[in-house]
Amino acid sequence: MQLREITYWAVALRILAAVILGGAMGWERGLKNRAAGLRTYMLVCVGSCLIMLTNQYIFQTNGHMGDPVRMGAQVVSGIGFLGAGTIIVTRRHQIKGLTTAAGLWASAGVGLAIGIGFYEAAFIGTAAVLLIMTLMQKMDSKMHRSTKSLDIYFELSSDGSLGDFLRQIRQQGIEICDLQKEVGADVESGTRAYTANIELKSRIPLADILKLLLGMDGVSYVEAI
Repeated sequence: MQLREITYWAVALRILAAVILGGAMGWERGLKNRAAGLRTYMLVCVGSCLIMLTNQYIFQTNGHMGDPVRMGAQVVSGIGFLGAGTIIVTRRHQIKGLTTAAGLWASAGVGLAIGIGFYEAAFIGTAAVLLIMTLMQKMDSKMHRSTKSLDIYFELSSDGSLGDFLRQIRQQGIEICDLQKEVGADVESGTRAYTANIELKSRIPLADILKLLLGMDGVSYVEAI
C-alpha cells in the first residue's frame, strides 16, 4: 500500500492521523479550559490535512504540473485569523491566549505534514508541541516567579497620593516607568487605577514584590499583568 500517494487507504489514514494528533494537542488545552480546545485543534489539523490532500491530488491528476504546495502556503498565512481570535487583552492589559494561538498554528503545520504524507515530521512535531505545552510550562512559571522587570496594575484609594506612592517605591530601590492612568476603569468611586512598568536592581520573587507594593500607603490593589 502506497501511503505517500493519493489512494483511498492513504486518504483515510491521513485524516485519521490528523484527528488523533490534532486531538492530542487540543486535549492539553481543553484540560486547562482554554477557548480553543479539543474540537478546535482537531478541525484545524483535519482541515489543513484536507487542503494538502487536495493540493496533492490536483498535482497528481494534472501530470505533476503546477506547484504541489501552493494551497498549503495559504494555510500557513491564513491560519492567523483563527489564532488572533483566541488572543484577548483584558481590561487590565493582561494578554491571554498567545500559547493557544501558537498551538493552533503548529496544529495547522502538523495537518499539512500529514496531508502530504510526511508522517515522520507530523508525529515528531506533535510530540514536540505536547512537550512544550506541558513540561515547558513548569520552566516558564519558574522564570516568572522571580523577575527584575514587571508590568503592574495598581489602584490608589481616594486618600492615596500618586506622588507619595512614587516616593515610596523609589525608596525601595525600584524604578518606575511607562506610568499610565486607566481612564474609565471599573473601580470604586474615588479610586484611581494605573498601569506601569517597574525595574528592580536584582531578581525578587514575584509574590514578595506584590506584597511590598500592596503594603505601601494608599495602595488598595495591585497585580502583575
